[in-house]
Amino acid sequence: MTELYRDFDESLPPSQEYLRIQFSPSSVPIKQQWRNNGLSANFMADFLLTFFPSKSGAINTEEQKIEVQGVICYVANELLENAMKFTDENAQEPISLTLYLLNESPEERLRQRLVFLSTNSTSIQSKEKLQQFIQRLTRSNLNQLYAEQLEKSALDKSNSSAGLGILTMMNDYLAKVGWKLEEIQDQPEIISVMTMVQLAI
Repeated sequence: MTELYRDFDESLPPSQEYLRIQFSPSSVPIKQQWRNNGLSANFMADFLLTFFPSKSGAINTEEQKIEVQGVICYVANELLENAMKFTDENAQEPISLTLYLLNESPEERLRQRLVFLSTNSTSIQSKEKLQQFIQRLTRSNLNQLYAEQLEKSALDKSNSSAGLGILTMMNDYLAKVGWKLEEIQDQPEIISVMTMVQLAI
């Protein structure tokens, strides 16, 4: 059974310019891998920037380059943290993050889209919590929900990561976010979660 939520695009155009990072839960404990999230996010940002036009295209100043680099780092780090935080290690399924650089049209390289796609496996309980967050996100005003979460985060640091990263992407970077949930055939108690974040550059 497959469930799609919000802005999950199953028909992405082909791209030869992408980067994938994958972690195996059996090689190094998740908590130890967590420490490397910032390093992985920085690497992805540095790598993808080499594909942007630099003189007469989307990025033509050092300031713009730094801005795009910061956005890539933030989104990649948040997605890796969420994937690792909610992964069911008993499933022994890999965690991955893929970053695509897509052209909006074949004739024009000035308009580009970044697509982040993270994959992890999670428990039925975590799936239900994610669905509750998605429902709340769908029913609520984004600005109001973002302000409420910021206030909760300031009052309770243990609650700071409860959806705030996703809300920040949508509010500050105008990101489109979607999810694809699928049952793993040989492990019905485990759910595959794919989170997609799309940014126009």
